[in-house]
Amino acid sequence: MTSIKTRNNVHLYIKEWGSGRPVVLIHGWPLSSDTWDDVGIALAERGFRAIAYDRRGFGRSDQPYEGYDYDVFSDDLADVMQATGARDATLVGFSMGGGEVARYMSRYEGRQVVQAALISSVVPYMARTADHPHGVDSSVFEDMTSQMKADRAKFFDSFFDQFFGRTMLEKPVSSEVKRWAWNLAMQASLKATLGAAHAFATTDFREELPAFKVPTLIIHGTDDKTVPIDATSRIAAAKIRNVQLVEYQGAPHGLFASHKQRLITDLLSFLTTP
Repeated sequence: MTSIKTRNNVHLYIKEWGSGRPVVLIHGWPLSSDTWDDVGIALAERGFRAIAYDRRGFGRSDQPYEGYDYDVFSDDLADVMQATGARDATLVGFSMGGGEVARYMSRYEGRQVVQAALISSVVPYMARTADHPHGVDSSVFEDMTSQMKADRAKFFDSFFDQFFGRTMLEKPVSSEVKRWAWNLAMQASLKATLGAAHAFATTDFREELPAFKVPTLIIHGTDDKTVPIDATSRIAAAKIRNVQLVEYQGAPHGLFASHKQRLITDLLSFLTTP
């Protein structure tokens, strides 16, 4: 199977590794399922069935003009699970992909999910408000939108330095990894890129945290400049029952590359814990 058709006739690219208990991997913005390759292979080698897909508008999936909100994204996830026969699954969401996990747990009452993992996740809320002072000021997102509309290619060049924690002195990932991420980002449609950014910047999942009724792993870097840990994972960990928060000291946002082996080890430990 290389694609599935959603309930509203959007084709989503699917990739699978291995067989066994399913683990559904949901990628971050503005990337694709390819960012899960290392994790997917490791899962398959340990007897799991890894399922990853390109979010609508990104990677090799269709690029419809509409549908870039979390209700639709969670419907797409539900359609992926149904089409692939994912039962007793673990959902793993990276960055904005954590929003799909949260919305699926609330909108679908966690159907066929036995575990959840949020990696560098935007859950529960990115925006700064009076009752959420650690969030990101709206001007940051407005500036991102302006820069992407003016010159998306240039914007992503600097964005991925922050994403991976690359500075003049620190290089957690190679320049080739940064270039790979840039290429993945440029595969997406501009409409999807802007729409998904608006979704993760403005969607408030705080009231949906009680819907996490399964064992939940949260992993986040303490030096994440893209999705600040104080606005997201530390709050989520305080509100979700049966949760384990693992903080990577000094780590940036793009843990799937900067801390690949540790992330794989921690995910496998979570998956194999009785």
